[in-house]
Amino acid sequence: MAVINKLENFIDFCSARNKIISKNIANVGTRNYNREEVNFRDVLDSEKSNIKIEDNPKFIEIKSTNSNPFTINVDSNGDAISGINNVDIEREMAELAENTIQFKFSSKKIAGYYSTLRSAIHGNGGR
Repeated sequence: MAVINKLENFIDFCSARNKIISKNIANVGTRNYNREEVNFRDVLDSEKSNIKIEDNPKFIEIKSTNSNPFTINVDSNGDAISGINNVDIEREMAELAENTIQFKFSSKKIAGYYSTLRSAIHGNGGR
């Protein structure tokens, strides 16, 4: 069940990232707008520090300490990439495509898990 919780957190991250990327794209022509990004790296680093390995090398306990696993950062880079602000439309579109693929992958994995669970509960494919 811990993997499903991580996938659900990742879907939350993808949803937040989609909103921020869309906001950046919408403001590509807004003077003095600073692009934003969703930061997940800090959470991954903190999660790595929460991994506990006992004497048995196969034993790994992961403790989740963060209910909101990501932050929104403002990119204060002053380079006017678009001529008006620091939003690079090609970068934003590439990140949007990547985010969409990650979201679809995660949601399919979760759907598959619950489909398997439903089949196991009902037995013989739900008959």
